[in-house]
Amino acid sequence: MSLTIGVTGGIASGKSTVARAFAALGIPWVDADDIAREVVEPGEPALAAIAERYGARVLDDAGGLNRRALREIVFAAPEERRWLESQTHPRIRERLEARLADMAAGPAPYHLLVSPLLLESGQATLVDRILVIDVPEAEQVQRTANRDGVDETQARAIIAAQLDRRARLARADDIIDNSGNEAALTRQVEALDRRYRRLAEARR
Repeated sequence: MSLTIGVTGGIASGKSTVARAFAALGIPWVDADDIAREVVEPGEPALAAIAERYGARVLDDAGGLNRRALREIVFAAPEERRWLESQTHPRIRERLEARLADMAAGPAPYHLLVSPLLLESGQATLVDRILVIDVPEAEQVQRTANRDGVDETQARAIIAAQLDRRARLARADDIIDNSGNEAALTRQVEALDRRYRRLAEARR
């Protein structure tokens, strides 16, 4: 049985960059954000429920989800966010479980579940170890502002809405410091790859 590593971190911490570094070593991964987008595509039951609740204002001209409009609704009202999560989280989990099972049956010694909400959504129960990608908050703010085109106040509000950095680090089995350069990141990924391969071998 293949080992499952949960990869998480705050916004703009570099989760996808880390996943691609592991992929270069032959390690498969699934991204919960990709699954979250899948479950609200046109024709999906979750999108139909969202449109029924909020109307055409949350749909774009092609009938797809207007993410910005929906984000404004749920960001302003916690009860609406909870309702949205009740529609999407069970469907996301079901698909994640299927993808993880497929990877576990494959040849790789371990695989990754990359999820920004790994700890908040209960997805941590799907993994054997938790790898936290960590960067200082000041760097998070700068990266978020540059990447998403928001100002510093908005970037800090997004970070504040996520799990506290210290709480996240307290749950970690392993930590990657992604505040350095690409070479430093690669060294950390390669060291963890060796560790995970040993752990996977010990489980056989």
